[in-house]
Amino acid sequence: MDLSEFSLLYPPMYDESTPLPDITEETVEQLELDLLFDLKNCSLSDFFTVAPEVIRYRQDVFDDMAEFPEIAETLSRVVPVLLDIGELRRLAAGTAVGTAETQSYLFSITEIELYTLCISILHDGFAPLADKVKSEAFKTLATRINELTESEYYRDLNEKLSALTQRVRDIKSITVGVNLDSQLRPVYAGVLSINSRPFKSGEVIDKILRLDFRRDDMTCIAPLTPFMKGQSENQQYATAHAFYSAINDVFRSSIHSWRRVIQMYVLENTDFLLRILPEIEFVVKASRVNAALKKRGVKLCRPEIRPASERVLQFYNLYNPVVALRIDDDIVKNDLIFDDDAMIYVLTGPNRGGKSVITCALGQAVAFAMLGMPVPADSAVISPADGIYTHFPTGSEDTIDKGRLGEECARLKEIFDRVTPNSLVLLDETLSSTGAYEASYIAAEVLTGFAVLGCRCLFSTHLHELASKVDEINKNSAREGGVKVDNLVAGISDGQRNFKIRRAMPDGRSYARDIASQYGLSYDQITEKIKHKRGNLS
Repeated sequence: MDLSEFSLLYPPMYDESTPLPDITEETVEQLELDLLFDLKNCSLSDFFTVAPEVIRYRQDVFDDMAEFPEIAETLSRVVPVLLDIGELRRLAAGTAVGTAETQSYLFSITEIELYTLCISILHDGFAPLADKVKSEAFKTLATRINELTESEYYRDLNEKLSALTQRVRDIKSITVGVNLDSQLRPVYAGVLSINSRPFKSGEVIDKILRLDFRRDDMTCIAPLTPFMKGQSENQQYATAHAFYSAINDVFRSSIHSWRRVIQMYVLENTDFLLRILPEIEFVVKASRVNAALKKRGVKLCRPEIRPASERVLQFYNLYNPVVALRIDDDIVKNDLIFDDDAMIYVLTGPNRGGKSVITCALGQAVAFAMLGMPVPADSAVISPADGIYTHFPTGSEDTIDKGRLGEECARLKEIFDRVTPNSLVLLDETLSSTGAYEASYIAAEVLTGFAVLGCRCLFSTHLHELASKVDEINKNSAREGGVKVDNLVAGISDGQRNFKIRRAMPDGRSYARDIASQYGLSYDQITEKIKHKRGNLS
C-alpha cells in the first residue's frame, strides 16, 4: 500500500532528471494559458513534458476524468483539506519555545484527523470507480486507498486517534493550588488536577442565568482578574508558558508514547498527499477546461504523439480554445500542417483577420499536448517541442535605452540563443516598430536563420513584402541543408473576413483596399463624402 512514490502525472520509475522543456511563465501568459487554468498553488510551467510515455500516462488520466466527472469533484474536495494540513505545519513550525511539546502534540493530532478525512474522501470517491477507471494512475490510487482503509494499520490508527482525541477533548479545566506566605503573597503554584468539567463562575448574575445557585468544588469563589487582559505581550507569554509547562509535566509520559504514534502516521502518510497537491490542482483545473470546451460544443481530440526528433505538427480543424470560451459565435477552424514542404510559415492577411488567433491556437494546442491534455482540433499528430518561444506585442518594451526596434531585436536574439531544431517559435507582428523596408529585411534574415536551424516557426505579420522574399529565403536555406518556408494567407470572401487560412501568396493591394474601406478611406468613399459636402454647401 506504499504511495510514497505515487504520482498523477508521472508513471512509475520515470527518470525525474529528464530536462523540462523551455516554456517560461512569460510564454504561458502570452498564450493566455494562465487565465485559462487560473492555478493558485502551483505554476503551469512546471508540468510541461517532452516524454511521450509521460504524455500518454496523462492522456489516460484525462480520459478517465472526462468519462467520470465525479473524479474531479472528489479531488477538488481534497484540496482545501491539504491546504489546511500545510497551514497547520506552518503554524507548528512557529510554535514558541516552551509551549512546543503539548501544542505540537495537539497540532499533530489535528493533522492525523485531517489525513484520515482525506483518505475518507478519496475512498468514498474512488471505491465505486475502482473497476471502471482505465488509467494506471487512478487504478493504482483506487486500489491503494481501498487496501489502506481495509487494513489493520488504518483501523489501529483510527482507534488510537479516537482515544487520543477523546482524552484531549475531556480536558475542560485545571485546578491550580497556590501557596501563600505570611503576608498572603503567592510563593508557589502548581496544578492539583486536570478536570473533565469546566469550572463555574460564582458571580450572582451567572448563577441567575444558569438557574443554578448550588456551590460545589467546581464553583469559583473569586476570579483572578485581570486574566490575560491588559497584560503586555511578555506577561501574556509568561502566563501561557506557565500553564503549558504545567500541562507538559502532567502529560510528559503520555506525550512521549503519543509522539511515537504521531510520527509513525503523520510524516509517513500525509507527506505523499502534500507532495501531489500541485498535481491534484492541475488535473482538476485542466479537466474543468476540457469540460467547459465540451459544453461549448467544440471538439477535443487525443493527439498521436511522435518522437521529438521527427518534428511533426499536423492539426486538422484546429481552433483557439480561449476564443471558443469567450464568444458565442461559430468557431472558425483551420488545418495547419508542418511537413517537408514547409516547416516555417509566413502568415499574412488583413488586420483583425485572425492571424494572432491562429498563432496563439498553434501554441496552445502544442502546450495542451505537452501537458498530456486533449487538444483543440478534430485530430492531430504532434512531436513535442523542447521549447516554445514567443515574440508577441508587449507594452513593457525597454524603449528608453534601445528604442522599440532595438528591443524587438534584443528579444529575437534571446530566442536565437535558446532555440534548437526541435523547438517551436511563434512570432506575432514582430518588427512592427519600424518601416516596411527595414522590417522586411530583418525579418528575412531572421527567417533564414530559423530555416537553416530547422525549427518549426509561424510568423504572423503585416509585412506582405516579406512573402515575396520566401523563394530567396528557401534558396539560402537549401544551400545550408535547412528546411522550407511557405506562405499562409488569412483570407477575405466577398469583402468579409472569413478567418480561414490557406497556402497562397498574399495580395497586399486587396488588404490595403480592405483596410481603406474599413475606415471609409477608399477612393469611392472619399469622393462620395466630397459630393455630399458640396451639396450641403450649395
